[in-house]
Amino acid sequence: MSTQEAKAGKHPRILLVVGGGIAAYKACELVRLIRKGGGDVTCVVTKGGQQFVTPMSLAALSENQVYTNLFDLKNEAEMGHIQLSREADLVVVCPATADLLAKMATGIADDLATTLILATDKPVMAVPAMNVRMWEHGATQRNIALLKAAGVNVLNPEEGPMACGEFGYGRLPEPEAIWRAIAGHFGILVPEPQLLEPPARRLAPPTFEVEALEPEEEDDGSAAMPAGGLGGFFSRIIPRSTAKRTHDEIEAEYEDLPDPEAEELLPPEEEPAPEFAPDFDGPLLARKGKANSAPPVDFGAINHEVDERKAPPESEFLAPEVPEEVEADLGAVTEGADFGIAASHRPLVGRHVLVTAGPTWEAIDPVRYIANRSSGKQGFAIAAAVAALGARVTLVAGPVALKTPAGVRRVDVESARDMAEAVRRALPADVAVMVAAVADWRPKEYRGEKIKKRGDAPPALMLTENPDILTNVAGGTRRPALVIGFAAETDNVLENAKAKRKRKSADWIVANDVSGDVMGGDRNRVTIVSGDGIEVLDEMPKSAVAMALAERIAAVFRVEAAE
Repeated sequence: MSTQEAKAGKHPRILLVVGGGIAAYKACELVRLIRKGGGDVTCVVTKGGQQFVTPMSLAALSENQVYTNLFDLKNEAEMGHIQLSREADLVVVCPATADLLAKMATGIADDLATTLILATDKPVMAVPAMNVRMWEHGATQRNIALLKAAGVNVLNPEEGPMACGEFGYGRLPEPEAIWRAIAGHFGILVPEPQLLEPPARRLAPPTFEVEALEPEEEDDGSAAMPAGGLGGFFSRIIPRSTAKRTHDEIEAEYEDLPDPEAEELLPPEEEPAPEFAPDFDGPLLARKGKANSAPPVDFGAINHEVDERKAPPESEFLAPEVPEEVEADLGAVTEGADFGIAASHRPLVGRHVLVTAGPTWEAIDPVRYIANRSSGKQGFAIAAAVAALGARVTLVAGPVALKTPAGVRRVDVESARDMAEAVRRALPADVAVMVAAVADWRPKEYRGEKIKKRGDAPPALMLTENPDILTNVAGGTRRPALVIGFAAETDNVLENAKAKRKRKSADWIVANDVSGDVMGGDRNRVTIVSGDGIEVLDEMPKSAVAMALAERIAAVFRVEAAE
Protein backbone atom coordinates (compact mmCIF):
# COMPACT_ATOMS: atom_id res chain seq x y z
CA MET A 1 0.00 0.00 0.00
CA SER A 2 1.35 3.41 -0.93
CA THR A 3 1.46 6.51 1.24
CA GLN A 4 -1.31 8.05 -0.86
CA GLU A 5 -3.52 5.02 -0.23
CA ALA A 6 -2.85 5.25 3.51
CA LYS A 7 -3.82 8.90 3.54
CA ALA A 8 -6.94 8.03 1.55
CA GLY A 9 -8.13 5.90 4.45
CA LYS A 10 -7.10 2.41 3.37
CA HIS A 11 -5.99 0.14 6.18
CA PRO A 12 -2.37 -1.06 6.01
CA ARG A 13 -1.95 -4.83 6.08
CA ILE A 14 0.91 -6.00 8.28
CA LEU A 15 2.43 -9.49 8.29
CA LEU A 16 4.02 -9.78 11.74
CA VAL A 17 6.71 -12.45 12.17
CA VAL A 18 7.28 -13.16 15.88
CA GLY A 19 10.72 -14.59 16.63
CA GLY A 20 11.84 -16.70 19.56
CA GLY A 21 13.07 -14.30 22.24
CA ILE A 22 11.94 -13.10 25.64
CA ALA A 23 10.90 -9.82 24.00
CA ALA A 24 8.22 -11.72 22.05
CA TYR A 25 5.72 -10.83 24.76
CA LYS A 26 5.75 -7.24 23.47
CA ALA A 27 4.28 -8.49 20.19
CA CYS A 28 0.86 -8.66 21.85
CA GLU A 29 0.92 -4.95 22.66
CA LEU A 30 2.25 -4.17 19.17
CA VAL A 31 -0.68 -6.03 17.61
CA ARG A 32 -3.08 -4.06 19.78
CA LEU A 33 -1.52 -0.73 18.74
CA ILE A 34 -1.61 -1.63 15.04
CA ARG A 35 -5.26 -2.59 15.32
CA LYS A 36 -6.02 0.58 17.26
CA GLY A 37 -4.28 2.60 14.55
CA GLY A 38 -6.49 1.11 11.85
CA GLY A 39 -4.16 -1.60 10.55
CA ASP A 40 -4.83 -5.26 9.84
CA VAL A 41 -2.39 -7.80 11.32
CA THR A 42 -1.67 -11.39 10.39
CA CYS A 43 0.78 -13.13 12.70
CA VAL A 44 3.33 -15.84 11.96
CA VAL A 45 4.99 -17.29 15.06
CA THR A 46 8.21 -19.30 14.92
CA LYS A 47 8.70 -22.44 16.98
CA GLY A 48 10.84 -20.48 19.42
CA GLY A 49 8.34 -17.64 19.57
CA GLN A 50 5.63 -20.04 20.73
CA GLN A 51 7.67 -20.64 23.89
CA PHE A 52 7.02 -17.02 24.95
CA VAL A 53 3.63 -16.11 23.48
CA THR A 54 0.73 -18.34 22.50
CA PRO A 55 -0.88 -18.26 19.05
CA MET A 56 -4.28 -18.04 20.76
CA SER A 57 -3.37 -14.70 22.39
CA LEU A 58 -2.24 -13.22 19.08
CA ALA A 59 -5.31 -14.58 17.29
CA ALA A 60 -7.61 -12.96 19.86
CA LEU A 61 -5.86 -9.61 19.58
CA SER A 62 -5.47 -9.58 15.80
CA GLU A 63 -8.84 -11.20 15.04
CA ASN A 64 -7.05 -13.19 12.35
CA GLN A 65 -5.74 -16.71 12.05
CA VAL A 66 -2.20 -17.22 13.35
CA TYR A 67 0.19 -19.37 11.30
CA THR A 68 2.94 -21.50 12.84
CA ASN A 69 3.83 -24.34 10.46
CA LEU A 70 4.78 -24.30 6.80
CA PHE A 71 2.90 -27.53 6.12
CA ASP A 72 -0.27 -26.68 8.03
CA LEU A 73 -1.55 -24.17 5.50
CA LYS A 74 -4.87 -25.42 4.19
CA ASN A 75 -4.20 -24.16 0.72
CA GLU A 76 -0.55 -25.21 0.54
CA ALA A 77 -1.37 -26.89 -2.74
CA GLU A 78 -1.93 -23.37 -4.02
CA MET A 79 1.34 -22.13 -2.47
CA GLY A 80 -0.27 -20.52 0.56
CA HIS A 81 3.04 -19.24 1.91
CA ILE A 82 3.49 -17.23 -1.29
CA GLN A 83 0.00 -15.80 -0.96
CA LEU A 84 0.59 -14.78 2.66
CA SER A 85 3.76 -12.89 1.77
CA ARG A 86 2.14 -11.11 -1.16
CA GLU A 87 -1.09 -10.02 0.55
CA ALA A 88 0.73 -7.87 3.11
CA ASP A 89 1.78 -4.27 2.55
CA LEU A 90 4.67 -4.58 5.01
CA VAL A 91 6.45 -7.51 6.65
CA VAL A 92 7.59 -6.76 10.21
CA VAL A 93 9.96 -9.18 11.95
CA CYS A 94 9.65 -8.50 15.69
CA PRO A 95 11.55 -9.55 17.63
CA ALA A 96 14.27 -10.30 15.09
CA THR A 97 16.68 -12.59 16.92
CA ALA A 98 20.30 -13.09 15.90
CA ASP A 99 19.29 -16.43 14.39
CA LEU A 100 16.49 -14.89 12.34
CA LEU A 101 18.73 -12.06 11.11
CA ALA A 102 21.40 -14.56 10.06
CA LYS A 103 18.87 -16.64 8.13
CA MET A 104 17.41 -13.55 6.48
CA ALA A 105 20.88 -12.33 5.45
CA THR A 106 21.95 -15.68 3.98
CA GLY A 107 18.63 -16.61 2.38
CA ILE A 108 17.87 -19.67 4.51
CA ALA A 109 14.21 -20.74 4.34
CA ASP A 110 13.77 -23.71 6.69
CA ASP A 111 10.42 -22.80 8.28
CA LEU A 112 7.29 -20.80 7.53
CA ALA A 113 8.68 -17.47 8.82
CA THR A 114 11.93 -17.51 6.83
CA THR A 115 10.15 -18.87 3.75
CA LEU A 116 7.68 -15.98 3.83
CA ILE A 117 10.47 -13.43 4.26
CA LEU A 118 12.43 -14.88 1.34
CA ALA A 119 9.34 -15.12 -0.87
CA THR A 120 7.92 -11.66 -0.27
CA ASP A 121 8.16 -8.82 -2.74
CA LYS A 122 6.98 -6.27 -0.17
CA PRO A 123 9.07 -4.02 2.12
CA VAL A 124 10.55 -5.70 5.19
CA MET A 125 11.19 -4.10 8.58
CA ALA A 126 13.30 -5.93 11.18
CA VAL A 127 13.32 -5.02 14.87
CA PRO A 128 16.35 -6.71 16.50
CA ALA A 129 16.34 -7.93 20.10
CA MET A 130 19.15 -9.96 21.65
CA ASN A 131 21.92 -10.01 24.23
CA VAL A 132 24.34 -7.06 24.07
CA ARG A 133 27.30 -9.33 23.20
CA MET A 134 25.33 -10.96 20.41
CA TRP A 135 24.34 -7.54 19.09
CA GLU A 136 27.93 -6.26 19.09
CA HIS A 137 29.34 -9.44 17.52
CA GLY A 138 30.94 -8.93 14.14
CA ALA A 139 28.79 -11.63 12.53
CA THR A 140 25.58 -9.90 13.60
CA GLN A 141 26.82 -6.53 12.37
CA ARG A 142 27.78 -8.06 9.00
CA ASN A 143 24.33 -9.61 8.68
CA ILE A 144 22.69 -6.28 9.47
CA ALA A 145 24.86 -4.54 6.88
CA LEU A 146 23.82 -7.13 4.27
CA LEU A 147 20.14 -6.70 5.13
CA LYS A 148 20.36 -2.91 4.93
CA ALA A 149 22.11 -3.17 1.59
CA ALA A 150 19.25 -5.40 0.42
CA GLY A 151 16.71 -2.74 1.39
CA VAL A 152 15.55 -4.10 4.75
CA ASN A 153 14.71 -1.35 7.24
CA VAL A 154 16.54 -2.47 10.40
CA LEU A 155 15.52 -0.49 13.47
CA ASN A 156 18.12 0.11 16.14
CA PRO A 157 17.69 -1.62 19.50
CA GLU A 158 17.53 0.34 22.72
CA GLU A 159 20.04 0.46 25.56
CA GLY A 160 19.15 -0.76 29.03
CA PRO A 161 19.03 -3.70 31.44
CA MET A 162 18.26 -7.09 29.94
CA ALA A 163 16.55 -10.25 31.13
CA CYS A 164 19.95 -11.98 31.25
CA GLY A 165 21.18 -9.46 33.82
CA GLU A 166 23.53 -7.54 31.49
CA PHE A 167 23.24 -3.93 30.41
CA GLY A 168 23.72 -2.47 26.95
CA TYR A 169 22.24 -2.25 23.47
CA GLY A 170 20.00 -5.07 22.36
CA ARG A 171 16.68 -4.33 24.07
CA LEU A 172 13.60 -4.38 21.87
CA PRO A 173 12.15 -0.86 21.50
CA GLU A 174 8.85 -0.23 23.19
CA PRO A 175 5.77 -1.19 21.12
CA GLU A 176 4.79 2.48 20.82
CA ALA A 177 8.12 3.28 19.12
CA ILE A 178 7.77 0.31 16.75
CA TRP A 179 4.25 1.35 15.84
CA ARG A 180 5.50 4.86 15.09
CA ALA A 181 8.09 3.41 12.71
CA ILE A 182 5.40 1.34 10.98
CA ALA A 183 3.07 4.33 10.78
CA GLY A 184 5.92 6.45 9.41
CA HIS A 185 6.44 3.92 6.63
CA PHE A 186 2.86 4.49 5.47
CA GLY A 187 2.86 8.22 6.16
CA ILE A 188 0.32 7.84 8.97
CA LEU A 189 0.49 10.62 11.53
CA VAL A 190 0.63 9.32 15.10
CA PRO A 191 -0.11 12.04 17.68
CA GLU A 192 2.46 12.61 20.37
CA PRO A 193 1.38 11.41 23.82
CA GLN A 194 0.29 14.26 26.05
CA LEU A 195 0.54 14.49 29.76
CA LEU A 196 -2.78 14.86 31.49
CA GLU A 197 -2.90 17.49 34.16
CA PRO A 198 -3.91 15.88 37.43
CA PRO A 199 -6.87 17.42 39.20
CA ALA A 200 -5.96 19.92 41.87
CA ARG A 201 -5.90 18.47 45.31
CA ARG A 202 -8.48 19.98 47.62
CA LEU A 203 -8.59 19.23 51.30
CA ALA A 204 -12.06 18.66 52.64
CA PRO A 205 -12.93 20.98 55.51
CA PRO A 206 -12.64 19.20 58.85
CA THR A 207 -15.83 18.13 60.53
CA PHE A 208 -16.28 18.23 64.26
CA GLU A 209 -19.00 16.74 66.41
CA VAL A 210 -19.86 19.31 69.05
CA GLU A 211 -21.56 17.97 72.14
CA ALA A 212 -23.65 20.49 74.00
CA LEU A 213 -22.81 20.68 77.67
CA GLU A 214 -25.69 21.14 80.03
CA PRO A 215 -25.41 22.17 83.67
CA GLU A 216 -25.61 19.25 86.03
CA GLU A 217 -28.74 19.20 88.11
CA GLU A 218 -28.51 18.62 91.81
CA ASP A 219 -30.17 15.49 93.05
CA ASP A 220 -32.55 16.43 95.83
CA GLY A 221 -33.78 12.87 96.18
CA SER A 222 -37.32 13.86 95.34
CA ALA A 223 -37.67 11.21 92.64
CA ALA A 224 -36.45 7.67 92.28
CA MET A 225 -35.55 8.26 88.60
CA PRO A 226 -34.17 11.73 87.81
CA ALA A 227 -35.67 13.73 84.99
CA GLY A 228 -32.35 13.52 83.11
CA GLY A 229 -33.09 9.93 82.11
CA LEU A 230 -30.30 7.35 82.16
CA GLY A 231 -27.64 10.06 82.48
CA GLY A 232 -29.14 11.24 85.73
CA PHE A 233 -29.68 7.67 86.88
CA PHE A 234 -26.02 6.76 86.33
CA SER A 235 -24.90 9.93 88.09
CA ARG A 236 -26.71 8.69 91.18
CA ILE A 237 -25.37 5.15 91.27
CA ILE A 238 -21.76 6.02 90.30
CA PRO A 239 -19.99 7.80 93.18
CA ARG A 240 -18.00 10.95 92.53
CA SER A 241 -14.22 10.68 92.71
CA THR A 242 -14.03 13.96 94.67
CA ALA A 243 -16.60 15.02 97.21
CA LYS A 244 -18.22 18.38 96.81
CA ARG A 245 -16.82 21.08 99.08
CA THR A 246 -18.05 24.52 100.00
CA HIS A 247 -16.05 27.72 99.53
CA ASP A 248 -15.41 28.03 103.27
CA GLU A 249 -13.98 24.50 103.41
CA ILE A 250 -11.51 25.26 100.60
CA GLU A 251 -10.38 28.53 102.26
CA ALA A 252 -9.81 26.73 105.54
CA GLU A 253 -7.61 24.16 103.79
CA TYR A 254 -5.35 26.90 102.40
CA GLU A 255 -5.06 28.54 105.84
CA ASP A 256 -3.57 25.33 107.21
CA LEU A 257 -0.69 25.38 104.65
CA PRO A 258 2.74 26.65 105.86
CA ASP A 259 3.78 30.21 104.96
CA PRO A 260 6.50 30.02 102.23
CA GLU A 261 7.97 33.40 103.30
CA ALA A 262 8.63 32.05 106.77
CA GLU A 263 10.77 29.19 105.50
CA GLU A 264 14.55 29.61 105.35
CA LEU A 265 15.64 29.98 101.77
CA LEU A 266 18.52 27.68 100.83
CA PRO A 267 21.16 28.88 98.34
CA PRO A 268 20.74 27.32 94.89
CA GLU A 269 22.97 24.42 94.09
CA GLU A 270 25.69 25.15 91.55
CA GLU A 271 25.23 23.30 88.27
CA PRO A 272 28.22 21.21 87.18
CA ALA A 273 30.24 22.68 84.32
CA PRO A 274 29.53 21.02 80.94
CA GLU A 275 32.12 18.63 79.62
CA PHE A 276 32.03 20.41 76.22
CA ALA A 277 32.13 24.18 76.03
CA PRO A 278 31.22 25.36 72.51
CA ASP A 279 32.97 28.35 71.05
CA PHE A 280 30.08 30.73 70.57
CA ASP A 281 32.38 33.33 69.08
CA GLY A 282 33.07 31.10 66.06
CA PRO A 283 30.76 29.76 63.34
CA LEU A 284 27.66 28.05 64.66
CA LEU A 285 26.94 25.92 61.54
CA ALA A 286 28.36 22.46 61.11
CA ARG A 287 30.28 21.99 57.90
CA LYS A 288 30.32 19.02 55.55
CA GLY A 289 32.65 19.64 52.70
CA LYS A 290 32.02 23.23 51.63
CA ALA A 291 28.36 23.33 52.60
CA ASN A 292 27.36 25.41 55.62
CA SER A 293 23.89 23.92 55.81
CA ALA A 294 21.32 22.05 53.81
CA PRO A 295 19.95 24.11 50.91
CA PRO A 296 16.49 25.57 51.33
CA VAL A 297 13.67 23.52 49.89
CA ASP A 298 11.54 24.98 47.14
CA PHE A 299 8.29 23.07 47.37
CA GLY A 300 7.06 24.84 44.27
CA ALA A 301 9.90 23.32 42.25
CA ILE A 302 9.51 19.78 43.57
CA ASN A 303 6.88 17.57 41.94
CA HIS A 304 5.71 20.45 39.80
CA GLU A 305 3.57 19.47 36.87
CA VAL A 306 5.17 19.56 33.42
CA ASP A 307 3.09 20.16 30.33
CA GLU A 308 4.77 18.73 27.21
CA ARG A 309 2.45 20.83 25.10
CA LYS A 310 4.35 23.94 26.20
CA ALA A 311 6.90 23.75 23.42
CA PRO A 312 9.27 26.58 22.54
CA PRO A 313 8.11 28.84 19.73
CA GLU A 314 9.02 28.06 16.15
CA SER A 315 12.61 29.04 15.55
CA GLU A 316 13.16 32.06 13.35
CA PHE A 317 16.90 32.06 13.83
CA LEU A 318 18.95 34.07 11.37
CA ALA A 319 22.70 33.74 11.17
CA PRO A 320 24.26 36.79 12.83
CA GLU A 321 26.48 39.04 10.85
CA VAL A 322 30.12 38.01 11.00
CA PRO A 323 32.54 40.62 12.30
CA GLU A 324 35.35 41.51 9.92
CA GLU A 325 38.02 40.16 12.22
CA VAL A 326 36.25 36.79 12.37
CA GLU A 327 35.98 36.59 8.58
CA ALA A 328 39.68 37.29 8.28
CA ASP A 329 40.53 34.40 10.62
CA LEU A 330 38.35 31.97 8.70
CA GLY A 331 39.72 32.60 5.23
CA ALA A 332 41.34 29.17 5.00
CA VAL A 333 38.10 27.58 6.06
CA THR A 334 35.62 29.30 3.78
CA GLU A 335 37.48 29.85 0.53
CA GLY A 336 37.82 26.78 -1.69
CA ALA A 337 40.75 28.32 -3.56
CA ASP A 338 42.85 28.22 -0.39
CA PHE A 339 42.86 24.41 -0.40
CA GLY A 340 45.54 24.49 -3.09
CA ILE A 341 43.87 22.03 -5.46
CA ALA A 342 43.79 22.13 -9.24
CA ALA A 343 40.66 23.51 -10.87
CA SER A 344 40.28 20.28 -12.83
CA HIS A 345 40.27 18.10 -9.70
CA ARG A 346 36.53 17.62 -9.15
CA PRO A 347 36.01 13.95 -8.15
CA LEU A 348 32.71 14.69 -6.36
CA VAL A 349 30.91 16.28 -9.29
CA GLY A 350 27.35 14.97 -9.43
CA ARG A 351 27.34 13.98 -5.76
CA HIS A 352 25.12 15.55 -3.10
CA VAL A 353 26.83 15.91 0.29
CA LEU A 354 24.83 16.83 3.39
CA VAL A 355 26.84 18.40 6.23
CA THR A 356 25.69 19.48 9.69
CA ALA A 357 27.76 21.88 11.78
CA GLY A 358 27.77 23.93 14.95
CA PRO A 359 25.86 23.56 18.22
CA THR A 360 22.14 23.59 18.92
CA TRP A 361 20.33 25.87 21.35
CA GLU A 362 17.56 24.36 23.47
CA ALA A 363 15.34 27.13 24.83
CA ILE A 364 14.46 27.20 28.53
CA ASP A 365 12.63 30.52 28.42
CA PRO A 366 12.84 33.57 26.12
CA VAL A 367 16.22 34.47 27.66
CA ARG A 368 18.02 31.25 28.60
CA TYR A 369 18.97 28.13 26.65
CA ILE A 370 21.10 24.97 26.84
CA ALA A 371 24.08 24.94 24.46
CA ASN A 372 27.65 23.66 24.08
CA ARG A 373 31.04 25.02 23.04
CA SER A 374 30.99 23.92 19.40
CA SER A 375 32.17 26.70 17.06
CA GLY A 376 31.11 25.03 13.80
CA LYS A 377 34.55 25.62 12.23
CA GLN A 378 35.25 21.97 11.43
CA GLY A 379 31.85 21.40 9.86
CA PHE A 380 32.08 24.57 7.76
CA ALA A 381 35.58 23.55 6.65
CA ILE A 382 34.29 20.14 5.52
CA ALA A 383 31.44 21.78 3.61
CA ALA A 384 33.97 24.04 1.88
CA ALA A 385 36.29 21.11 1.08
CA VAL A 386 33.68 18.84 -0.53
CA ALA A 387 32.32 21.84 -2.46
CA ALA A 388 35.84 22.53 -3.72
CA LEU A 389 35.92 18.93 -5.03
CA GLY A 390 32.78 19.58 -7.06
CA ALA A 391 30.01 18.28 -4.79
CA ARG A 392 26.60 19.88 -4.40
CA VAL A 393 26.57 20.72 -0.70
CA THR A 394 23.74 21.36 1.74
CA LEU A 395 25.03 22.76 5.03
CA VAL A 396 22.62 22.63 7.98
CA ALA A 397 24.17 25.01 10.49
CA GLY A 398 23.39 25.68 14.11
CA PRO A 399 23.70 29.19 15.57
CA VAL A 400 27.28 30.16 14.65
CA ALA A 401 28.89 33.36 13.37
CA LEU A 402 30.71 31.94 10.34
CA LYS A 403 30.73 32.97 6.70
CA THR A 404 29.00 30.59 4.29
CA PRO A 405 31.56 28.71 2.14
CA ALA A 406 31.53 29.39 -1.58
CA GLY A 407 29.13 27.21 -3.57
CA VAL A 408 27.34 25.88 -0.48
CA ARG A 409 23.60 26.01 0.20
CA ARG A 410 23.19 26.94 3.86
CA VAL A 411 20.17 26.25 6.07
CA ASP A 412 20.25 27.95 9.48
CA VAL A 413 18.55 26.25 12.43
CA GLU A 414 18.54 26.70 16.18
CA SER A 415 17.30 23.62 18.07
CA ALA A 416 17.94 19.90 17.64
CA ARG A 417 14.41 19.37 16.38
CA ASP A 418 14.90 22.17 13.85
CA MET A 419 18.08 20.47 12.67
CA ALA A 420 16.41 17.05 12.44
CA GLU A 421 13.65 18.50 10.26
CA ALA A 422 16.14 20.36 8.03
CA VAL A 423 18.18 17.17 7.57
CA ARG A 424 15.05 15.21 6.69
CA ARG A 425 14.14 17.76 4.03
CA ALA A 426 17.69 17.78 2.62
CA LEU A 427 17.63 14.03 1.91
CA PRO A 428 18.25 12.13 -0.29
CA ALA A 429 22.01 12.59 -0.45
CA ASP A 430 25.00 10.51 -1.46
CA VAL A 431 26.98 11.38 1.66
CA ALA A 432 25.96 12.63 5.11
CA VAL A 433 28.70 14.13 7.30
CA MET A 434 27.14 14.77 10.71
CA VAL A 435 29.61 17.12 12.40
CA ALA A 436 27.14 19.15 14.49
CA ALA A 437 27.32 18.88 18.27
CA VAL A 438 23.61 18.26 18.81
CA ALA A 439 22.35 18.68 22.36
CA ASP A 440 21.32 15.31 23.79
CA TRP A 441 18.65 16.88 26.01
CA ARG A 442 16.20 19.76 25.96
CA PRO A 443 13.91 21.20 28.64
CA LYS A 444 10.69 19.27 28.88
CA GLU A 445 8.73 22.44 29.49
CA TYR A 446 9.30 25.79 27.81
CA ARG A 447 8.40 28.85 29.86
CA GLY A 448 6.85 31.62 27.80
CA GLU A 449 8.09 34.25 30.25
CA LYS A 450 11.48 34.71 31.86
CA ILE A 451 11.84 32.52 34.94
CA LYS A 452 12.31 34.78 37.95
CA LYS A 453 14.83 34.09 40.67
CA ARG A 454 13.21 32.75 43.79
CA GLY A 455 14.35 33.47 47.28
CA ASP A 456 14.35 29.91 48.54
CA ALA A 457 15.78 27.64 45.81
CA PRO A 458 16.32 27.40 42.04
CA PRO A 459 13.51 25.89 39.97
CA ALA A 460 13.71 22.26 38.93
CA LEU A 461 14.74 21.88 35.27
CA MET A 462 13.29 18.67 33.85
CA LEU A 463 14.81 17.40 30.60
CA THR A 464 13.70 15.12 27.78
CA GLU A 465 15.75 13.44 25.08
CA ASN A 466 16.28 15.05 21.68
CA PRO A 467 15.95 13.10 18.42
CA ASP A 468 19.07 11.15 17.44
CA ILE A 469 19.74 12.64 14.01
CA LEU A 470 22.72 10.42 13.12
CA THR A 471 20.88 7.22 14.02
CA ASN A 472 17.76 8.27 12.12
CA VAL A 473 19.77 9.07 8.99
CA ALA A 474 21.82 5.86 9.18
CA GLY A 475 18.77 3.67 9.79
CA GLY A 476 16.26 5.45 7.58
CA THR A 477 14.78 4.37 4.29
CA ARG A 478 16.63 7.19 2.47
CA ARG A 479 20.01 6.34 3.93
CA PRO A 480 22.95 7.91 2.06
CA ALA A 481 25.54 5.55 0.61
CA LEU A 482 28.12 6.90 3.08
CA VAL A 483 27.15 8.06 6.58
CA ILE A 484 29.87 9.72 8.67
CA GLY A 485 29.43 10.72 12.29
CA PHE A 486 31.66 12.66 14.66
CA ALA A 487 32.51 11.78 18.26
CA ALA A 488 33.78 14.56 20.52
CA GLU A 489 35.25 12.73 23.52
CA THR A 490 37.23 13.67 26.62
CA ASP A 491 38.42 10.17 27.56
CA ASN A 492 38.62 6.67 26.06
CA VAL A 493 38.36 8.29 22.64
CA LEU A 494 39.01 5.21 20.51
CA GLU A 495 36.84 2.83 22.55
CA ASN A 496 33.93 5.26 22.60
CA ALA A 497 34.25 5.88 18.86
CA LYS A 498 34.14 2.15 18.08
CA ALA A 499 31.07 1.68 20.23
CA LYS A 500 29.36 4.71 18.69
CA ARG A 501 29.91 3.46 15.14
CA LYS A 502 28.15 0.19 15.94
CA ARG A 503 25.45 1.83 18.00
CA LYS A 504 24.62 4.46 15.39
CA SER A 505 25.03 2.15 12.35
CA ALA A 506 27.41 4.69 10.80
CA ASP A 507 30.02 3.81 8.17
CA TRP A 508 32.70 6.05 9.68
CA ILE A 509 33.14 7.78 13.00
CA VAL A 510 35.61 10.65 13.11
CA ALA A 511 36.75 10.94 16.73
CA ASN A 512 38.67 13.72 18.38
CA ASP A 513 39.76 14.57 21.91
CA VAL A 514 38.08 17.83 22.93
CA SER A 515 39.51 18.00 26.43
CA GLY A 516 41.88 20.76 25.25
CA ASP A 517 41.14 23.81 23.11
CA VAL A 518 39.82 21.95 20.05
CA MET A 519 36.30 23.36 20.37
CA GLY A 520 36.64 26.92 19.15
CA GLY A 521 40.25 26.46 18.03
CA ASP A 522 41.70 26.30 14.52
CA ARG A 523 43.54 22.97 14.75
CA ASN A 524 42.35 19.41 15.20
CA ARG A 525 43.67 15.87 15.48
CA VAL A 526 41.22 13.17 14.47
CA THR A 527 40.99 9.39 14.26
CA ILE A 528 38.86 7.77 11.55
CA VAL A 529 37.14 4.56 12.69
CA SER A 530 35.57 2.49 9.90
CA GLY A 531 34.81 -1.09 9.04
CA ASP A 532 38.21 -1.30 7.32
CA GLY A 533 40.18 -0.30 10.40
CA ILE A 534 41.50 2.73 12.24
CA GLU A 535 43.40 5.65 10.73
CA VAL A 536 45.03 8.30 12.92
CA LEU A 537 45.73 11.69 11.33
CA ASP A 538 48.36 14.07 12.63
CA GLU A 539 47.37 17.35 14.23
CA MET A 540 46.75 19.92 11.51
CA PRO A 541 44.58 22.95 10.72
CA LYS A 542 40.89 22.18 10.53
CA SER A 543 40.89 23.09 6.84
CA ALA A 544 43.54 20.39 6.22
CA VAL A 545 41.51 17.87 8.23
CA ALA A 546 38.50 18.76 6.09
CA MET A 547 40.34 18.21 2.80
CA ALA A 548 41.79 14.91 4.06
CA LEU A 549 38.27 13.67 4.80
CA ALA A 550 36.93 15.02 1.49
CA GLU A 551 39.60 13.15 -0.48
CA ARG A 552 38.80 9.93 1.37
CA ILE A 553 35.10 10.40 0.62
CA ALA A 554 35.92 10.85 -3.06
CA ALA A 555 38.08 7.71 -2.97
CA VAL A 556 35.08 5.65 -1.80
CA PHE A 557 33.07 6.60 -4.86
CA ARG A 558 36.05 6.07 -7.18
CA VAL A 559 36.30 2.50 -5.91
CA GLU A 560 32.57 1.94 -6.39
CA ALA A 561 32.76 3.33 -9.92
CA ALA A 562 35.68 1.03 -10.73
CA GLU A 563 33.76 -2.00 -9.50
